[in-house]
Amino acid sequence: MVATSSKAFPLPLATTPMEARTADTLPDEEDIWQYEPKWDGFRCLAFKGREAVDLRAKSGKPLGRYFPELMAALHDLDANDFVVDGEIVIEIDGRVSFDALQMRLHPAESRIRKLSMETPARLILFDTLCAPGGKIMLKLPLPDRRAAIENFVAKAKNAALRVSPATTSIAMAKRWLQGSGRGSTDGVVAKMLDERYRPGERAMDKVKRLRSADCVVGGFRYLKGKREVGSLLLGLYNEDGLLDHVGFTSTIGNEERSVITKRLEARRGGSGFTGKAPGGPSRWSTERSGEWEAVRPELVVEVRFDHVTSDRFRHGTRLLRWRLDKAPRQCTFEQIE
Repeated sequence: MVATSSKAFPLPLATTPMEARTADTLPDEEDIWQYEPKWDGFRCLAFKGREAVDLRAKSGKPLGRYFPELMAALHDLDANDFVVDGEIVIEIDGRVSFDALQMRLHPAESRIRKLSMETPARLILFDTLCAPGGKIMLKLPLPDRRAAIENFVAKAKNAALRVSPATTSIAMAKRWLQGSGRGSTDGVVAKMLDERYRPGERAMDKVKRLRSADCVVGGFRYLKGKREVGSLLLGLYNEDGLLDHVGFTSTIGNEERSVITKRLEARRGGSGFTGKAPGGPSRWSTERSGEWEAVRPELVVEVRFDHVTSDRFRHGTRLLRWRLDKAPRQCTFEQIE
């Protein structure tokens, strides 16, 4: 099912998705923009030729072996010679689970096959680069491409494929944005109605809901090859009164790095995190996961974050300020629920 040559498809496999630039607010000019939820999954392009099928991440890496159920669904369609843009998601108990997606990135094919049957993935589609039959759509405006993807999914009649919601209402887009950040979506994407599809270019706007939380500094990491702090390890107290590691922040200014390093080194010692700690078995583990310094849980910082998954900040956070007025025990998970 997986092709080895771009010649089997109507567009080269090296084609990359149109991307989005980060914006602080949603653009709101009337009759100019279409808004869509920004899904919390794996962005990909789905290619199908006469027989061959391929799924490619926006990095260009093949994803097909990790999602055999989607490969089969695309292969079984009557439609051929198309390229569509979408997001791979996995739903568990009615909610999109990024952890379940990460579990698919496994070296054992038997494990992947088992997971594909237990927690099948779905492809949420929102754009068309090439319509079935080989009609190239790149130069057409968004409404034409949107109509093509809606028609494509309607004819497919396959539960593994669905169309992402879209609206031209700024009020609806703002409601989507307010509800993002924990669960299925992590923001809103705004696309210009008269814009053509621009592979690899940042020709859309994406806005994420930004929230803040007060967190305990339970440890830190040094900059590589230096004895200066590179990042703060953040914690929140759970219901059992234990300090769980929830993420990190590395937005430390060079002018204050030396002072912060001395402040942290003066508090070095103890276990730091008494609950979940960095370096434990999880999808966040890296080669450097164990290279951290524990400190006494006495310092509190306020950080800005955009998405929470499995009681952790998905991405790095932004350090806003030190909260000398805040008691560490006040820093609980209630802030991010």
